[in-house]
Amino acid sequence: MVPSRSMGEDRNVTSVTMFHLLGISDEKELQLSLFPVFLVIYLVTLFWNLGLITLIRMDSHLHTPMYFFLSVLSLIDICYTTSISPRMLSDFFKVKKVISFIACASQCFVASWMGQAECCLLAAMAYDRYVAIGHPLQYSIIMAPGICWKMAAGALGCGLLCSLVEVVTGFELYYCGPNVIQNFFCNITEIISLSCSDPIISQMSLFLIVCLVVVGSLVIILLSYGFIAASILKISSIKGSAKAFNTCASHLAVVTLLYGTALSVYMHPSSSHSTKKNKFLSVFYVLIIPMLNPFIYSLRNKDIKEALKRVIKRTTQ
Repeated sequence: MVPSRSMGEDRNVTSVTMFHLLGISDEKELQLSLFPVFLVIYLVTLFWNLGLITLIRMDSHLHTPMYFFLSVLSLIDICYTTSISPRMLSDFFKVKKVISFIACASQCFVASWMGQAECCLLAAMAYDRYVAIGHPLQYSIIMAPGICWKMAAGALGCGLLCSLVEVVTGFELYYCGPNVIQNFFCNITEIISLSCSDPIISQMSLFLIVCLVVVGSLVIILLSYGFIAASILKISSIKGSAKAFNTCASHLAVVTLLYGTALSVYMHPSSSHSTKKNKFLSVFYVLIIPMLNPFIYSLRNKDIKEALKRVIKRTTQ
């Protein structure tokens, strides 16, 4: 827990109006070599996710709950990486990487909102797969379009509310210095650690939200896959079992990437060697995962490949 300072000690100290970001590296040569790499990754992320959303909307064969949730996931990934990547890329050319108090709060809010909404959405997608495999005859009734919209809105609404609580309780604290963030973007946990006032309420709020959203959604995912496994074991045909498992493989890969990285960041003990590890993992879940998600869902997906062929055929005729 961060030691608190009394307000009496801070009367003669100026309040923090901006934060200094350390960035990915202090080495100029490394920054210049990393800039084009990260720029390409960001552009590919935008192109692939926007392309996937467009394809799903254009092809009627993809107007199913699974692909509806996938298009929402792509939208969340675009918003999440865009809340951080453009500023990170511009900071490569700045000697002093500073961000205003309000801009930092805004970045924290959007990134936290999208990150938590993605956790909730992945839980909804796991439930969708369970219904598709465990109750195929009732699937169209249980996962009706109206229900899917409500589940997506619920994921976004839950992320919005939790993010609002995090940012309000975190940024209402008193900040008098130091104001150096050991990363390339504003992270609410690192911001709270810089507070000069008692952060107990912010820390408790953050802990409860992590338990509710991150752990809660993971429990729903694990339970869904437990029921999916039980349903697959009841399928007598090996071909049928393989087909059922293949519909879940992409989602499992995305869940493993996201939760594996998140747990590595938030559940390892802090040490003097943890800063570089945190930066590497931050790069992975801010830049790499949003780029990989559409690739994971598309590369071995026959429906998407067939839909792409149909759209290309229609546009070239």
